Amino acid sequence: MNESDTSRHFLRQWIEKDVAEGKTGGKVVTRFPPEPNGYIHIGHAKAVCLDFGMAEIFGGECHLRLDDTNPAKESDEYAENIKKDIKWLGFNWSGEGDGSEKGFYNASNMFDKMYEIAENLIMAGQAYCCNLGQEEWKVYRGVPERPGSPSPSRDTSPERNLKIFREMRDGKYADGEWCLRAKIDMASPNIHFRDPVIYRIRHVEHYHLGDKWCIYPMYDFAHPIEDALEGVTHSMCTLEFEVHRPLYDWVVDRLDEMGMLPVRNGVKIRTEQREFARLNITYTVMSKRLLLQLVTEGHVSGWDDPRMPTVCGMRRRGYTPGAIREFCERVGVTKVESESDPALLEWCVREELNQTALRRMAVIDPVKVVVDNWEGPARDVELPNNPLDESAGQRKIPFGGEIWIDRADFMEVPEKKFFRMAPGQEVRLRGACIFKCTGFVKDATGKVVEIHGTWDTDSWGGNAADGRKVKGTIHWVDFASGVPAEFRLYDKLFTEKDPLKDGPSEFLKYMNGESLKTVKGFVEPLLSTASPGERFQFERTGYFIADEKDFTPEAPVFNRTVILKDSYKPA
Repeated sequence: MNESDTSRHFLRQWIEKDVAEGKTGGKVVTRFPPEPNGYIHIGHAKAVCLDFGMAEIFGGECHLRLDDTNPAKESDEYAENIKKDIKWLGFNWSGEGDGSEKGFYNASNMFDKMYEIAENLIMAGQAYCCNLGQEEWKVYRGVPERPGSPSPSRDTSPERNLKIFREMRDGKYADGEWCLRAKIDMASPNIHFRDPVIYRIRHVEHYHLGDKWCIYPMYDFAHPIEDALEGVTHSMCTLEFEVHRPLYDWVVDRLDEMGMLPVRNGVKIRTEQREFARLNITYTVMSKRLLLQLVTEGHVSGWDDPRMPTVCGMRRRGYTPGAIREFCERVGVTKVESESDPALLEWCVREELNQTALRRMAVIDPVKVVVDNWEGPARDVELPNNPLDESAGQRKIPFGGEIWIDRADFMEVPEKKFFRMAPGQEVRLRGACIFKCTGFVKDATGKVVEIHGTWDTDSWGGNAADGRKVKGTIHWVDFASGVPAEFRLYDKLFTEKDPLKDGPSEFLKYMNGESLKTVKGFVEPLLSTASPGERFQFERTGYFIADEKDFTPEAPVFNRTVILKDSYKPA
């Protein structure tokens, strides 16, 4: 994260103030705490950039913590891909860690300590076991405008509650039969402060711990404990957790009373939470539950489908880590919910790839062109690999008198200002020569299948010897040496800016049936030797990437990242 004006946001100012006041014990510590119940997406990428970026600016640490407190939805697959995506974005976690990996933590590795803390709360009269069902509890909890009613179990003895809690731990009760509640304030206008559940029974095997536990801490209880015991100084969350902050502080206060807060360089580290607006993007959904539905019901090919807003999907689409980080920087950090246009992200991608991508020629909707007066063997055309980077060098491409061009570059009856190929009209074939169309051949359906013409034999290299100007230049692929390839052309996954406008159950009706088009064409010979994941600018066509899963030299597959130009301009 650079030193731009947008990086001087309110969270950075908060951290600067705490550093100046000596609250950090000499070290800023942040954390990124995803739940391993899905693949991280562009919204998480903003949090990644913020959490790791702030630690980097202040020379501190950022922990990666998997908040694996809900075993029903979590897996090693998700955990490992979260790590992979964060590293791909350009970040590395740091800190002591609670396992073999430095700076990496699992919430589940703290379950013994969390259980101990829960028992301490029970014995201090600050937590109790409750057997009200969810619907019953809604009645007791009440509404923000009026105080709630205490659970019948609220004032039972610590000894009774400790006995029941241990029986919960030992598997005596079924899911939902009992829970452990924090005893706080049933009159609070903040519903989350009215005796919230801090432990629930779940007879589900944990992907990391197996069947060791059948009770699990709630996130709102586990999160502040993890932050506190790890020595996190600044806990940054999205805005929906703002109403949970009083509970966060309540748990930290209890840890302080128990003498559990860490001390660094003589300073007691009291973790604090602040909230920022989450990243919302139009024409997509960001809910892991809905993204999982897209995957499991086969609407997309997987979590890494290039139409998905997941980090792995964007990687496979050809987006770069730098462009994603730049996008997150430009979106900024505020406390105001807003929506971002995906065109801004595409602009960031285009700006980077224009500077770095190798240029190549590809024809995605081919029609054959025959140069009738061509004689002799093929000649080599020499073109720059990237005209903006001299160090990228040159490449040679064969031209043998028969080529492929894109069908859009030919018109039987040219419109006004159509400066490409048409009968009687001259056009420059990129880097090769000037060509004049003299005729064409149609099939039985009336479709043009072959174009004929002649080349100016004094124009090799692309310029006329007599100095005449030719306005149009088109790309091409040699017929004899061109390599057949598949192109996957991606567009927005949804047709509506807000696919959830009719509710989450209706979002599928706005899926874009044209979000993926697969076409066959040809590429210049060098592209058969591309590496999976290598990015290119296909001249006059767009930016593409060699698909990281399906690309082979014998059958190249390229995914379109973004079109070459767009009218969008960032503010």
